[in-house]
Amino acid sequence: MTTVTFDSLNPATGEIVGSHPKHGPDAVRQAVGRAEEAAGWWAALGAGERRRRLLDYKAVITQHLRELAELVHEENGKPVGDATLEIVLAITHLDWAARNAQKVLGRRRVNPGMIGLNLAATLEYLPLGVVGVIGPWNYPVFTPMGSIAYALAAGNAVVFKPSELTPGIGVRLAELFAEAVPEQPVLQTVTGLGETGAALAADPRVRKVAFTGSTATAKRVMAACAENLTPIVAECGGKDAFIVDADADIGKAADACLWGAMSNAGQTCVGVERVYVVDAVYEPFMRELSDRVAKVKAGEDYGPITMPGQLDIIKRHIDDAAKAGKVVAGGTGSVRAPYVEPVIVEDVPEESPAVREETFGPTITVRRTRDAQEALELANASVYGLGGTVFSRNTRRAMELARMMRSGMTAINSVISFAGVPALPFGGMGDSGFGRIHGADGLREFARPKAISRQRFAMPGMNLTSFTRGPAELERLIRLVTFLHGRRKR
Repeated sequence: MTTVTFDSLNPATGEIVGSHPKHGPDAVRQAVGRAEEAAGWWAALGAGERRRRLLDYKAVITQHLRELAELVHEENGKPVGDATLEIVLAITHLDWAARNAQKVLGRRRVNPGMIGLNLAATLEYLPLGVVGVIGPWNYPVFTPMGSIAYALAAGNAVVFKPSELTPGIGVRLAELFAEAVPEQPVLQTVTGLGETGAALAADPRVRKVAFTGSTATAKRVMAACAENLTPIVAECGGKDAFIVDADADIGKAADACLWGAMSNAGQTCVGVERVYVVDAVYEPFMRELSDRVAKVKAGEDYGPITMPGQLDIIKRHIDDAAKAGKVVAGGTGSVRAPYVEPVIVEDVPEESPAVREETFGPTITVRRTRDAQEALELANASVYGLGGTVFSRNTRRAMELARMMRSGMTAINSVISFAGVPALPFGGMGDSGFGRIHGADGLREFARPKAISRQRFAMPGMNLTSFTRGPAELERLIRLVTFLHGRRKR
């Protein structure tokens, strides 16, 4: 039987990087079956042995760092340096997950309270079984590994479906895992188009799905998962805001803003897309931003647009913004497929698609605000709620703004820095999705809580869960509860 394949292409040159099989429903079912068996073996190893093997996997990835970065560069188009940074971040997350899984998920005693004085209560987090991970193309190592590493550390087997634009790196991640863990296919990669991911999400033996991609696709994946009540972690799009307060360090703010918006050709879910600058520093900030953007070049400082279809969206947003606002850099001629030169437009109306919809390109809109409070209100007026940034020298004020920003994560006087802290959870709200990867929350996301209560001794005169219970026992209970909880706080 002939295997149907598809090609992954270098987005900058159109050259074929590799050919991979289109795994259909039967192939996906077989992979899940192998994963189900491997999951039992992996869970039975225990936390200590899984930790050792995951640290071995980390070492293998590190040894192949240059090779993997080159492959990311070829499939995604981003510069090798940016690909290297992405993989290094993935390595640090793998290390954290391996070292902290037992502490976060292991069995521990909990206080049973006065009513349960005769009980011993324990809580632990057990593996789910098979986890399906559907990954994106923009960060084809860092983003899926934020689910894969934490799911593996929690004791699960993983079937990974990478984007059809970057399948090769997904295949290599599984191959390298097999070098560290050769006994069982605990991590497998299936390749293909949308139907491959759909088959994975629809398999009832998959106990959880971790999806990263567009909001529209997330809804389709959720519909497939709903058939089996399979829970899902959804990390979707963003329209992240960048607030520059009146006391901000203008040079550092402009530098961070530009990198957050233009790196990876703007193809970053937590990248900067909307900028709100307090009136007092608006002019100097714009001068600084304009000077810096003039030195940033597509094809040199960042790569091409990886997904060709995104070019139409980017062009539509640029055209719309240019008609309604004032072009500071770039403009309607900035789209030269497969590259897009940096675009900055100010005074774009808030109802414009360039402000409301995710662009996913090297473009930003900038707006002057009377103060930081107005900037915050505008930042929060979005259906998305993924990440954000605040620049201010006043730590207390910056913390207040960061806490009130409607987002899952906020960076202060830096950009996207939360993604590099393994202990911090990563995820959004609203149209940006739900659930968390990374950190202790990320480990628990891929485990099921198991609560156990054990009676240590019988409570004399207080057998409340029996048909032999009498009025005297009920009266004792009322007196106890009244003593413990009946006094009002003044």
